[in-house]
Amino acid sequence: MFDFVKKAFGFKKENKEKVRKKIEKEELEDLLLEADVNYELIEKILEQLPDSINRVQLFNSLIAIFDYRANWIEPGTTKPFVEMIIGVNGAGKTTTIAKLGYKYKNESLKVMFGAADTFRAAAIEQLKGWANRLNIPIVTSKQGHDPSAVVFDTIKSAIAKDIDRVIIDTAGRLHTQKNLAAELQKMVRIANKALSGAPHRKLLILDGTQGSSAINQAKAFNDIVGVDGIIVTKLDGTAKGGALLSIANELKMPIYYMGIGEKPQDLVRFNARDYVNSIVDEIFGKES
Repeated sequence: MFDFVKKAFGFKKENKEKVRKKIEKEELEDLLLEADVNYELIEKILEQLPDSINRVQLFNSLIAIFDYRANWIEPGTTKPFVEMIIGVNGAGKTTTIAKLGYKYKNESLKVMFGAADTFRAAAIEQLKGWANRLNIPIVTSKQGHDPSAVVFDTIKSAIAKDIDRVIIDTAGRLHTQKNLAAELQKMVRIANKALSGAPHRKLLILDGTQGSSAINQAKAFNDIVGVDGIIVTKLDGTAKGGALLSIANELKMPIYYMGIGEKPQDLVRFNARDYVNSIVDEIFGKES
């Protein structure tokens, strides 16, 4: 699950079979920098630690980064539970929607997709392809049509068909484009008109290969519509696994899932303790 951590934090090959008891501050600093942890956070981590650091001390220091009060939103009995997926082009939104749909179907839930990225014809076709493959109903429109209308129609259709989960795609808008930001805000308003309280969860997709630069994206989208949580994608192809530490420290938002591959099943629930333990195991070696 955390193979990407090996790329980011694995120590020297000749030590790989050994279990070390300590790591010096300077070496830890180098590892954290190479793993793309924000430098201000590295300083914060190191200032609490002695010059020679053991496994327990490092674990406690890293897990403390995730010790914040976050508003975790879970579906509960809400039906349909509407999720809006947002983020920049290329972050993996459409693939993540497919993975969520696959996950929910495996939980015996009825799922519906809404193809509200009407800005890009390829996005509509891509999501339709996934919907066909996974046998999930989808509401679509033509390129250039009002995405808010797709949002409204999707939610109303889901209510009529007794759907459990609605997952809505949105255009891969750049947060610097004010007109697109206004469009996203409108989509949120229209969702609430179609069903009071919708969208129930706005999930921001962040590309794990972007490292700490993804933080600025998250802050911008949060300012536009208020982000409820994060899914970090493409972690199978990065040596920047430390960016999750920076994301948690800076944003203090729930990290719901990680994308660790291209297949529908390659979406795993994020667990902070497992993530930190995997970092500590890579740095110190796995205790038998």
